[in-house]
Amino acid sequence: MKKNELMQYSCPLGKAMSALGSKWKPIIVLVIKDRKLRFGELAVRINVISRKVLTDQLREMEADGLVIREEFKEIPPRVEYSLTEKGLALLPILYQLEEWETKYHVHDPEKEKDCQMILEGKKVQKSVV
Repeated sequence: MKKNELMQYSCPLGKAMSALGSKWKPIIVLVIKDRKLRFGELAVRINVISRKVLTDQLREMEADGLVIREEFKEIPPRVEYSLTEKGLALLPILYQLEEWETKYHVHDPEKEKDCQMILEGKKVQKSVV
């Protein structure tokens, strides 16, 4: 079922999953948290996402009322993203999902390290073979 089709129904869970239905949106929410970040900062912190996909996801999240895009008329141009009240309300839910995953799934320490680096804003170094 496509996002537009899902939005036609009044099911709250369907609408919520439509707003968060990609793998990137929850990560974007967790990276922004309660601060304002510029597009470039987001791209560096989530360096495994292409800039095009990040742009598309941020546009969808803005349309769904999860993020605020604040544009400054400066040279060079500056745009900052922050979470709306609706977006901030997702943080405890996403933290609970992290706890659920920790409790019920086998852990791979290497992948956990990568995830933590993304959420803390550290650049992940890719090894060269």
